[in-house]
Amino acid sequence: MYAIIETGGKQYKVAEGDVIFVEKLDAEVEATYTFDKVLAVGGDEAKIGAPVVEGASVTAKVLKQGKEKKIIVFKYKPKKNYRRKQGHRQPYTKVQIEKING
Repeated sequence: MYAIIETGGKQYKVAEGDVIFVEKLDAEVEATYTFDKVLAVGGDEAKIGAPVVEGASVTAKVLKQGKEKKIIVFKYKPKKNYRRKQGHRQPYTKVQIEKING
């Protein structure tokens, strides 16, 4: 059984036991988080939402809160003495899918 969920403006295809990295969630480590925006549930009988499947949810356990590797944003204009260097580390939440209710 699988489900397609939406969180952080992105869509993820998940199954029970999967470990995924999503945009930062407001949840403590080792806490349980419920995804309510379930777009589709598949398996023996597929259910497609319009736009979400009514009564469906995905339960996950928060494993870690962290930050990605740093990326460098460098702006440069030749011959104008304009240079800007900026770093960015995107926060993420690592979750493990425990149960698909649908």
